Amino acid sequence: MSTRALIINADDLGYDPAVTRGILQSMRDGIVSSATLMVNTPFAEASAHEAQGLSLGLHLNLARGTPVSSDFPREMLGANGNFLESRASSMTAEVVEAETRAQLERFTALTGRAPTHVDVHMHLHLQPLVLEGLSRVAREHKLPVRSIDSIMRHALKTQGIPTNTHFLGDTGSDAYWTLERLEAELVSLPSEGIVELMCHPGYRPETVKSSYGAQREVELATFQNPKARETLSRLGITPVDYRVLTQAS
Repeated sequence: MSTRALIINADDLGYDPAVTRGILQSMRDGIVSSATLMVNTPFAEASAHEAQGLSLGLHLNLARGTPVSSDFPREMLGANGNFLESRASSMTAEVVEAETRAQLERFTALTGRAPTHVDVHMHLHLQPLVLEGLSRVAREHKLPVRSIDSIMRHALKTQGIPTNTHFLGDTGSDAYWTLERLEAELVSLPSEGIVELMCHPGYRPETVKSSYGAQREVELATFQNPKARETLSRLGITPVDYRVLTQAS
């Protein structure tokens, strides 16, 4: 593309009430421009209501919680009927397609609108059959899909599915987005294309066990820091959402 656009997307809306509060705060008081909603959690409905008016995509969840589709094969789930991240590789494209459709319908029912795009919890669409099942639905609904690397990007573009040109972000034992790292990445952004900066701001989860808890609070502080907004202003960047891809087409 001939122009550059930056999408700052917060994953995990609906994961936990405290996480949701932090994400909404980072959007309303900070520089986060987009978020993706988990629709198969006990907190999905409340989170969708609280996020009215904000830019939301679907955070397709095949790693935690229960399926939305009533036909999801029992043998692909854990003993308690929940998703297991480790079993993603055993999911067929047909199973993923059906669950994606169910979660997409649930998203629309909760929000009253279509998502701006789809991304996947724990990047499980790195599994080829997960990507294929998701792609079938995304292609039909003309939905952009987050690409993590050049291989995935090529696969999506080959099927005519809009996707980001560049991807930034990660999680680990330490908070990924410190203010210093954010400022450095903003200064060195690619000069062209659609750049997605994935982040995980929030407060420590109240009800869910997570290895990325205290780190969320660091990221929340980063994306609300006035210096972050000042850096964007100095660089002439206004963060957008994934509709920049569909509007362009």
